Amino acid sequence: MPNVTMLDLAKRLGPDNKVSRIIEMLNQTNEILEDMVTVEGNLPTGHKSVIRTGLPDVAWRKLNYGVQPSKSQTVPVTDECGMLEAYSKVDKDLAEMSGNVNEFRLSEASSFIEAMNQQMAQTIFYGDNKVNPDKFLGLAARYSVLSGAGNSENIINAGGASGQTDCASIWLVCWGDQTVHAIHPKGSEAGLHHKALPEDTLSDGNGGEYQGYRDHFQWKLGLTVKDWRYAVRIANIDVGNLIANSSPADLLKCMIMATEKIPSLGMGKCAFYCNKTIRAYLRQQILNKANVNLTWDTVAGKRVLGFDGIPVRACDALLSTEAALA
Repeated sequence: MPNVTMLDLAKRLGPDNKVSRIIEMLNQTNEILEDMVTVEGNLPTGHKSVIRTGLPDVAWRKLNYGVQPSKSQTVPVTDECGMLEAYSKVDKDLAEMSGNVNEFRLSEASSFIEAMNQQMAQTIFYGDNKVNPDKFLGLAARYSVLSGAGNSENIINAGGASGQTDCASIWLVCWGDQTVHAIHPKGSEAGLHHKALPEDTLSDGNGGEYQGYRDHFQWKLGLTVKDWRYAVRIANIDVGNLIANSSPADLLKCMIMATEKIPSLGMGKCAFYCNKTIRAYLRQQILNKANVNLTWDTVAGKRVLGFDGIPVRACDALLSTEAALA
């Protein structure tokens, strides 16, 4: 297992021989992690939901005549959680050479936290436990065909041709405990957990031992789409056409269609998610005099792109290399 070395320490020390602040050029923006609602599951490994799939029959009654009894139809759905985990370890002597053990450990821990955030955001969108059983089922695997599935109604085709592999998606998600939400196992605590472990005897992997420090990182999470009508995928966006501005998809029209597919925007916290290439294109549309949907406002000191009052969030986890859905 790769460990922090003397060379790594030398790179992190500034002219004053103190641990320098690292410029995190590899950090991503994944605002979906700030928006998602997390609910404790009712199972030790996930969450079981009961979804209504059919309404009971009702009838007009005449006097002196009865009506037939009826009932609704439901189906149980179980969503599993995944467990994302990592350890970092550093040699005690190396940490002490830095002049500040805690700062040195934190400089390494911050990279693990960023890696966990990126991996979790990617899994929320692209996780597929049929391909990788260790992960949970994400959004793309649930909304994956343009026709033939019940939730195909909530997939909008932005025009990318079959066989293309340079497509992207915009997602509209309405987060809430009755709509779409993240889950953590029953009896566990939500969120990413980081524990700085005390000094311990570590192994070098070759039978040797040394004194050092370990940090433990763990995040148990899954995803439940309790009502598929509260997530919409605008798929098959030809990214090349957007960049070249050559017959690009009418994304504003697609986004209007997406909002109309949500039964009630007041059922939860709604947001659009797209990568920065698409978000930059949308910002340019604000300059269009005919635009009445997109806004660029300051909310709590932060610049926010909005569409009909719904925030448009940047998510680096969303790819521009998706295969076109058929």
